[in-house]
Amino acid sequence: MGDFLGSVWWMIVSLGLLVTFHEFGHYWVARRCGVKVLRFSVGFGKPLWSRRNRNGTEFAIAAIPLGGYVKMLDEREGDVAAGERAVAFNNKSVWQRIAIVAAGPAANLILCIALLWAMFVIGKQDYSATIGRTTGMAQQAGFATGDRIFEVDGRPVDTWAEASLALTTAAMDHQDARVKVRDALENERTRILPLSQLPQGFDERNVPVQSGFIWQFWLQPALIDSVLEDSAANGVLEPGDRILAIDGQRVESADQVAPLVQQLGERGGGMLDIERNGERLALELTPTAGEGQDGKPRWLIGVGFVTGKAATYDARQQYGPFAAIPAAIRETGKLASDSLGMMRRMLTGHASVKNISGPITIARVANASAERGVDWFLYFLALLSLSLCIINLLPIPVLDGGHLLYYLIELVKGSPLSERAMATGQFIGLALLAGLMGLAFYNDILSLVP
Repeated sequence: MGDFLGSVWWMIVSLGLLVTFHEFGHYWVARRCGVKVLRFSVGFGKPLWSRRNRNGTEFAIAAIPLGGYVKMLDEREGDVAAGERAVAFNNKSVWQRIAIVAAGPAANLILCIALLWAMFVIGKQDYSATIGRTTGMAQQAGFATGDRIFEVDGRPVDTWAEASLALTTAAMDHQDARVKVRDALENERTRILPLSQLPQGFDERNVPVQSGFIWQFWLQPALIDSVLEDSAANGVLEPGDRILAIDGQRVESADQVAPLVQQLGERGGGMLDIERNGERLALELTPTAGEGQDGKPRWLIGVGFVTGKAATYDARQQYGPFAAIPAAIRETGKLASDSLGMMRRMLTGHASVKNISGPITIARVANASAERGVDWFLYFLALLSLSLCIINLLPIPVLDGGHLLYYLIELVKGSPLSERAMATGQFIGLALLAGLMGLAFYNDILSLVP
């Protein structure tokens, strides 16, 4: 219940902030162009709170926090007194109307850069793209434990998330990825990951794992939490010991211990290398026969491991106040390119429409980002603000991009579109928007089903 309430709260905070900036962009430019603004609303439906300023604009917070709007004086929406026709939106020049409509997405773009700037000044903590273990395709391509990816197809990557996105992009394009790594000895090597060999219908949300990568920070160390009495480990191992190797085979994580113990039992025992109080020790241990949780015969040593311990961040992106400005602009450009590339791939069929998410996913990610810290929440807000900018610029009637399309047509033909054509466009736009929202909700609900 706590996660649910937290998700709802952070979604309201996030959307409220971003919508306010978006609508303020429209409002600010409209006032500069001499348009009378009747209402500035954050949210839809019945106002929960409202106030009027000296210019007669009503500022309101409404009950449904999934958007907002700026209502301007317009002869197409009602009667306008003769003395106020000059301040009606429809009587402004086409360039002024374009500026007013484009100001909303522009405000979201500016906010995205500002949020990324703040994130870089604070410093964003993350995990490096260090490989903890490899299997299958990645192992066959020569990747090894301790390799740190720093470039994919000519694109520099600093974190596991950036590396994952670059690998996913190559997989969706059915291309092999040229990956540069630094091994444990800091030697640079180039590997070719044959992502074109992934089967049709692969899960685009899990490409690194399907290609054989297990990131280092995912792995829980084999740190002993408890030792059972009357077990093989009693008197040999102690809580706090970390298993480093079993009979000469290196142990990277706790999930590797059980299979190696089976091999050790079949050989009649052997040596365990452990770390205890900063010292490395070699201890002899013979597993005992018993039953696993599935009731099948197993070799057991009788220890439990520490679980749920978060890995220590090993990457940090931080700049001074001035250096953070170009860094934020570059990051915004990269995020915009990735977003537009994903949209293009979905339109051409190279990416699944499962990548479209709705308010449920936004709420869950907002809550998770807030729990991870201010740096991650700022990054989430920046990405969401940029997404609102891009979505609103789509040439779909009822969105800002649709209105801009109308005005560009007006510039070309020299006169506004007919009311009938605009009404038809609005109907088509509503249908498209309803379809997109329905798909987003469907994907959201599907993601909740085990």
